[in-house]
Amino acid sequence: MRLIRNEISCNAAISACGKGGQWQLALGILSSMPEMRVSRDKISYSAAISACEKEGRWQLALSLLSSMFCMRVIDDVSYNQGCNAAISACEKGGQWQLALSLLNSMPDMRVIPDVISYNAAISACEKRGQWQVGISLLSNMLYIRTTPNKISHNAAISACEKGGQWQLALSLLNSMPDMRTIPNEISYSAAISACEKAAQWELALSLLNSMSDAMLVPDDISYNAAISACEKAAQWQLALSLLSSMCDVKMLPSEISYNAAISAFAKGRQWQLALSLLSSMPDMRVIPNEITYSAAISACGRGDQWELALSLLHSMPVMNTIPNEISYNAAISACEKGRQWQLALSLWNSMPEMRVMANEITFSAAISACGRGDQWALALSLLHSMPVMSAIPNEISCNAAISACEKGRQWQLALSLLKSMPDMTVIPNEITFSSAISACGRGDQWELALSLLHSMPDMSVIPNDMSCNAAISACEKGGQWQLALSLLNSMPDIRAIPNEITYSAAISACGKGDQWELALSLLRSMPDVRAIPNEICYNAAISACEKGRRWQLALSLLHNMPDMRVIPDEITFSAAISACEKGGRWEIALRLLNNMPDMRVIPDEFIYSAAISACSKGGQWQLALSLLNRMPDMNVSPNEICSNAAISACERARQWQLALSLLSGMSDEMLVPDGISYNAAISACEKVGQWQLALSLLSTMPDMRLIRNEISCNAAMSACSTGGQWQLSMNLLSSLPVMSLVPNGISYTAAIGSCEKGGQWQVALRLLGSMTNMRLVPDLIGFSTAITACERIGQWKLMVSLLSTLPIPLGF
Repeated sequence: MRLIRNEISCNAAISACGKGGQWQLALGILSSMPEMRVSRDKISYSAAISACEKEGRWQLALSLLSSMFCMRVIDDVSYNQGCNAAISACEKGGQWQLALSLLNSMPDMRVIPDVISYNAAISACEKRGQWQVGISLLSNMLYIRTTPNKISHNAAISACEKGGQWQLALSLLNSMPDMRTIPNEISYSAAISACEKAAQWELALSLLNSMSDAMLVPDDISYNAAISACEKAAQWQLALSLLSSMCDVKMLPSEISYNAAISAFAKGRQWQLALSLLSSMPDMRVIPNEITYSAAISACGRGDQWELALSLLHSMPVMNTIPNEISYNAAISACEKGRQWQLALSLWNSMPEMRVMANEITFSAAISACGRGDQWALALSLLHSMPVMSAIPNEISCNAAISACEKGRQWQLALSLLKSMPDMTVIPNEITFSSAISACGRGDQWELALSLLHSMPDMSVIPNDMSCNAAISACEKGGQWQLALSLLNSMPDIRAIPNEITYSAAISACGKGDQWELALSLLRSMPDVRAIPNEICYNAAISACEKGRRWQLALSLLHNMPDMRVIPDEITFSAAISACEKGGRWEIALRLLNNMPDMRVIPDEFIYSAAISACSKGGQWQLALSLLNRMPDMNVSPNEICSNAAISACERARQWQLALSLLSGMSDEMLVPDGISYNAAISACEKVGQWQLALSLLSTMPDMRLIRNEISCNAAMSACSTGGQWQLSMNLLSSLPVMSLVPNGISYTAAIGSCEKGGQWQVALRLLGSMTNMRLVPDLIGFSTAITACERIGQWKLMVSLLSTLPIPLGF
């Protein structure tokens, strides 16, 4: 049977190829028609253009349209169809300008654009985020008496969605009935997506719920958009509810649904739910992809489960899923939050082997990890290596590096980075300045911190609560309580709202400045500015009372905390016990220590040291040693402060053997004695006249790389005095300048005392006279000792002379 090839059969073949996605075959048939002596007509070209349009071959579509016009095989209808197909081809190829140009040129070709023409052009604008042009086209349709249909409105709503214009999207949706166009599922899905991108989760859910009122059944796109809206607002409970309701209406969730829900769990720190959902996906015949795993890894990271995050990353290839940069970024961030800087760098180093390129987010996370691990040098090295890795430093990476310098107390480097940011075309923001101000604060550079705060407006950066908080903290560390309060009071003038952090820093500043009344006043005023006191605020206030020796007020604050729904922590009890210690209330200090388990607070070494000090000052050396000995049973390792407090307790009780035993036993506990340890031990020897041991301890201090100070030398001189070793005492006094120490009143009093015991009244008087040359005022003890020395050898005239020069009234 012989087939006759004519226009009809060829056109049908071209159309069939187009519908089957075989645009090459369609063009092949079109080009071969002259060889087959078959004329190409308007239908041939229209079918070929449509074939190109379906595959986004916009160049070929435009070329065919031009050929169609040149070969005069057109009429109004056919050219209209060809133009529409060509505009659609441009739309699929992302060529919105060409689509618009073609639409505008149609009247010049005596072809009137129809609704299909406009729909294709609006869709082209929608795909490239050109919402203004899309809305303009929709408005123009009415002027040329072309009524927009559902497709027109849906494309315009989608354009607004992509352009972040959620209000316009809702306005278009609401106006559709006025245009005699009934919204469909696509209309609502596009509007829900617009709300989702703008974090308007309440509106997104409202639209989803209103679909049933419009006799519409939400599809998976509607649900996915609503779940994503909940994800962006960290509304994980609602996301889970929506996912469950999809199954209730027999709608199978897709990987998009699961990914959005797992991301919602990540933002809500619900890592268990994220992993549970991930493991349930195969049962629902949904295959997890890179996005799924990345979201789950992020959930583990936010939940401080860095081990699980790494386990998920390493399991991805087993599940035929290749980790991408998002997966690695999430894993590195998990390591950063877990303070695992070595693992973070190991992941960063392994990325090239997996053919994954590190980007700005990767570097920022790795730099932050180094910062948290006090590896400021590595953080700076990473920042400087970014351009080599084709990653451009941005404000996030620079902020992370400045924060690393701040944590490492490298305030000069932090300021240098801040200064160099414009050279990297990076604009500092509020976080940048806040980190730099904090760096200055940690480096005791409160003046520079304030200078940075005041220079922010010159850099077009408005100070906020974060930057003000950093500056107030800098003033607090620098002992500038007046400036701290001044900054706090000025915050409303720059529209910065003080918060709990602000007040904590200001209260702490007042505490350090011995302004306990102001500290309490600030704490009480917080509710007036809608700032809720937290444990940090209370801790600062209790510490202020402790420094002001107001132990009753400190205890009152501690007892009031539960009524304010604030749970005391270790710092709270440590400050309260220290307040009792300063107030000589060792019984209350011990009661607080024993009550801590009832408050579910585990005592640490700092709390024990405060309690031991309280017992020491209260003369309860046995209790002090008992507390020190019970620490290992409570899984608390004593530190140098605890041992020093116990040695001081023994020193006060004249238990010199125990004091020396504690000092020698510190090395067994892997503790390094410091100057305080030796000073207390030397004082213990001094009280019982063990001058040989005192001098031995003093002489061994340089071997322990400890600097002998006035306290240790004065204690040793007093020991020599008690033991009647006036020559040794004088030798020590004369050697103080050699040790770069300046003798003080206590030094001279100890030396005068030793001369008095050794009957060296002339030397005692000479020392008393030399104190004036040193601009030191002899105290009553020094005068009394010199007078006693004169009395012993019958120098009554000198004694009377000394009595007449006493600067202190004797009261008789």
